[in-house]
Amino acid sequence: MDLQQMRYAVAVADTRNFTRAAERCFVVQSSLSHRIAALERELGVRLFARSSRRVELTSAGAAFVAAARECLAAADRAVADAAAATGVVRGRLAVGVIVTTAAVDVPEVLQRYRARHPDVRVSLRSGRSDELAAEIRDGDLDIAFLGMPEGDRPPGVETVALDHDRHVLVVPAGHRLAGADRVTLAEIAEETFVDFMGGTPARAQSDQAFAAAGLVRDVAYEAGAVELIPRLIRHGLGVALLPSAFAGPLTAEDPRLVLVTVVDGPRRVEYLAWSRFNPSPATRAMLDVLGVS
Repeated sequence: MDLQQMRYAVAVADTRNFTRAAERCFVVQSSLSHRIAALERELGVRLFARSSRRVELTSAGAAFVAAARECLAAADRAVADAAAATGVVRGRLAVGVIVTTAAVDVPEVLQRYRARHPDVRVSLRSGRSDELAAEIRDGDLDIAFLGMPEGDRPPGVETVALDHDRHVLVVPAGHRLAGADRVTLAEIAEETFVDFMGGTPARAQSDQAFAAAGLVRDVAYEAGAVELIPRLIRHGLGVALLPSAFAGPLTAEDPRLVLVTVVDGPRRVEYLAWSRFNPSPATRAMLDVLGVS
């Protein structure tokens, strides 16, 4: 058994397809299939249940692939650590980003990072702040940009606050409040709201603010994708509370949307988060680029 066979097995598990796995590993399918079959003979178990249309992990395959992922990660880390000892940063960096990140220009940061460390392969993943923090704790992500309600910190990860922001009200241009200088939560509590999915940190920012003010509101539309929120507002289906740094560019580009200051609106903190346990050389290099010691 060798690392290449492990990589092939993980690729098949991820793609559930021998052809796509071979493409991902830059090898012909016949070679990949042969190596997988040889691995199964060596182990004495079938890793994959195959048919002409489907490929699925067996129970033995699931156990093997989980351990193989750990072995491959350890091997990658060994290579990266050896390179770092010579002053060269190599390896992989998995970065998580919430869609509403505004405290930093993520592409610009990645550009600076690549200029310094061109041998690091970077993967990007978007998602909810709580999910990204959990992936850091589980070792699936190295670093992430998160947004949390003021007073909340993602547990189990190292964090540094990047920015503090207040939410603003986003309304369609013809709305009764479109010309208002400022409003309070009490004045907008009767509005129909568009918001993020319940139970997410993005939704909690507004929910906690209304609850603290002793107010109840109607969230008629829950959006799993942030880009849906301004589209629903444009069609007059509701209003929304969004971080000002994120909402500002939206309204600057679209006259159909108007921002209104909310004097007692929700506040959020954008965090940079990473693992407390033995960060990789690639992670430490990113922290250096971001000016985090």
